Amino acid sequence: MTDWTAIIAIAGMGLATYLTRYSGFLLLGGLTVRGRVKAALDALPPAILMAVIAPTVFTSGPAEAIAGAITAVSAYLRAPLAVSIVLGVVSVVGLRMAFN
Repeated sequence: MTDWTAIIAIAGMGLATYLTRYSGFLLLGGLTVRGRVKAALDALPPAILMAVIAPTVFTSGPAEAIAGAITAVSAYLRAPLAVSIVLGVVSVVGLRMAFN
């Protein structure tokens, strides 16, 4: 049996993500971004990543806390966002296996 609420929610989130990215291209497409604005935009991906994982890190067990710290260090060192995410996922899976 299919849970249509979950499918609709996932599709809605995907659409919201796509529209957010597309609106950024429309708004900043003709602009040259330099200086403080460029620095602020470059800081957004790690900041968003931390905002997403912080609730889990602070409300879960030691495996999640250590994996969150590993991900935070990766983001702080300016690793690409995909690398930070993969590193966090791999470390939490490995640490959960180690702690259980």
